Amino acid sequence: QVQLVESGGGLVQAGESLRLSCVASGREFRVNAMGWYRQAPGKQREFVAAIDPFRNTRYIDSVKGRFTISRDNAKNTGYLQMNSLKPDDTAVYFCNLGPWNSVVAGQFGSWGQGTQVTVSS
Repeated sequence: QVQLVESGGGLVQAGESLRLSCVASGREFRVNAMGWYRQAPGKQREFVAAIDPFRNTRYIDSVKGRFTISRDNAKNTGYLQMNSLKPDDTAVYFCNLGPWNSVVAGQFGSWGQGTQVTVSS
């Protein structure tokens, strides 16, 4: 079972930036896709971005041009650089690791604790 530790969240003002990190263990990092997700208060968890082993990426429309997903296979770590943050980006952010289709669909049985991102206006 994969273990996931997200970090890097915080309280920022609109327009500022944050960089989230996700350290994964228990599954071979380099051969799997990695995804970032978020869950806002009162809403379901949603897919945000994904990166495959070849560094192909996918984003939801609302973060395109503002967020960048990346990975460092040597460190078993994925990142989400978030620029020009908006209050609507406020959520708990999670990551996960697995086959591409599972990552894009967010179909996982277990999740990490997540990291809180709060954007004030």
